[in-house]
Amino acid sequence: MKGGILPAKRRWKGLVIAVLGLVLLSLLVPLVFLLGLHNGFHSSGYTTPQHSSASVGLRIYGRHGTPKIENQSEDDESTHVDDLMQRLEPTFPKDFGENIVVGKAENKTAGFPLLDGLPKERLGVNSTGVGDLGKKKQSTDVGSTPGATENIRDIDEGEKLCELKFGSYCLWRRNHKEKVNDFTVRKMKDLLYVARAYYPSIAKLPALDKLSHEMKQNIQDFERVLSVTTVDKDLPPLIDQKLPKMEAVIAQAKACRVDCSNVDKKFRQLVDLTEDEATFHMRQSAFLYQLAVQTMPKSHHCLSMRLTVEYFRGPPPDIDQSLAERHLNPDLHHFIIFSSNVLASSAVINSTVTHAKESENQVFHVVTDRQNYFAMKLWFSRNKYMEATVEVLNIEDHKLENNKASTSIHLSLPEEYRVSFHKVDGPPTTEYLSVFSHSHYLLPEIFPSLKKVVVLDDDIIVQRDLSVLWGINMDGKVNGAVQCCSVRLIQLQKLFADKRLDETSCAWMSGLNVIDLVRWREQDISGRYLKLVTEMNSEEAVALRASLLTFQGELYALDDKWVLSGLGYNYGVDIETVKNARVLHYNGNMKPWLELGIRDYTVSWRKFLNQENQFLSDCNIN
Repeated sequence: MKGGILPAKRRWKGLVIAVLGLVLLSLLVPLVFLLGLHNGFHSSGYTTPQHSSASVGLRIYGRHGTPKIENQSEDDESTHVDDLMQRLEPTFPKDFGENIVVGKAENKTAGFPLLDGLPKERLGVNSTGVGDLGKKKQSTDVGSTPGATENIRDIDEGEKLCELKFGSYCLWRRNHKEKVNDFTVRKMKDLLYVARAYYPSIAKLPALDKLSHEMKQNIQDFERVLSVTTVDKDLPPLIDQKLPKMEAVIAQAKACRVDCSNVDKKFRQLVDLTEDEATFHMRQSAFLYQLAVQTMPKSHHCLSMRLTVEYFRGPPPDIDQSLAERHLNPDLHHFIIFSSNVLASSAVINSTVTHAKESENQVFHVVTDRQNYFAMKLWFSRNKYMEATVEVLNIEDHKLENNKASTSIHLSLPEEYRVSFHKVDGPPTTEYLSVFSHSHYLLPEIFPSLKKVVVLDDDIIVQRDLSVLWGINMDGKVNGAVQCCSVRLIQLQKLFADKRLDETSCAWMSGLNVIDLVRWREQDISGRYLKLVTEMNSEEAVALRASLLTFQGELYALDDKWVLSGLGYNYGVDIETVKNARVLHYNGNMKPWLELGIRDYTVSWRKFLNQENQFLSDCNIN
């Protein structure tokens, strides 16, 4: 009997221990999870020393752009968004800038492109931005305080930091900032902020247990309301009774004798948390902004897919022989567009033929890639553009003489670079330069029978007749383009190492370019470009440097009135100027087909879309 009972008791004790272990684990796991959320989102006002140190690490990274090596675990959390931005950097625009401000400690190479806080392919500073969110409130009363000069200086530093790290996002954020009118919610947050600062000191005094309990209850009530409410209209009906109670409790706490150093320490912790949250959300917003401007909208992807499917259901009929002859006729006006965007190409062609005096003389060659080729073919076969002819070419189908048969040729679109200069005695200068890509240097081989063409980017809109461009005497030059003399080549000397530059040469823009292909072949522009690309070991800004050097001395300056640039980043362009311009160029991040496009300017682009097209309706493009 005894021998049988003892094992049973042992099994019973083992079962009890196992159950207690499971209960303990079930309590610890939710506790750890809650603490993880608490540390990750800073939702509570009662912070631990470890939490504070992590916040300081994030704040220091956000302000200086370089993580501390000794706090590796904190850096991993604080640099999460930055790592994501660097992973996606090949899809971002190439940014290059030059800082000529002398004497700054963090700028060790005055006169050389800025490298602080950005990937190597994304250098430069946007000229118009707003200050750091944590310092924004100071700008409302700096004029009436003794430290106004210091506050203004701090705001300027915050603006420079935002511009350096996030580029044109700062400009977009300033113009889309909404006015806050929910004063009750803001007052509740301010009272909660002060109550949290005093509570730890009050809770340490045994004689103030009643006040401590009342303060804790008010803090919890405010946190509960603010966790589900962000505007005044959603506040509960009895909130007006809670505000006087919180104010009375804070007044009692201020009247008590507490250790000022504890209150000061608590205030500093809360300030750090607030600044860290603002910096984190600003960095995250900048990342999402960059992702949005570099990603094809869902509706455009839908359009391309639907057109491709429809093409294989019933391919369009073969091109008439008379139209094929027009594609090769050098006496007609030929326009070349490199694009992978169906709607953008259609808007360019539609705007050009709409303002043409003789559209029957116009031939458009849309050069695209294999992915968008069939969608383009179907679209331009079903949509007519007055009397003009449209040809769609797949660049990957061409076997060129200078390329091996086994080497595939990929489409590369015009590349944009943001160039910024800081001046000692004036505001910074920022320009978005768009230049030819590698595909543009295949023009003589893709179109061997043509003599003179006009190359159009897919982010332009034509508002005047372009036929006069064929009558321009280019004085033996190869490329007729609008110059951007706010950026001279000599200012970019550091980018070209030991290359000799003409001090009078200005940078030029793609978008609208008159190309003399006969002169191009005589001067072997393509060979000159390929040689420069081969000499440049670095992959950094190859297209920018090689294009500017290739056409040095071969550029014919078109009248500046031909093209109005900056409509993809500059909010300051007058509407009347936009209406009267000959050609609109939406260079910059905010393209007109994006939701982030500048609405005052996208109107001029959208009116050249056929809103009644069934494919546009099905994909919700409106």
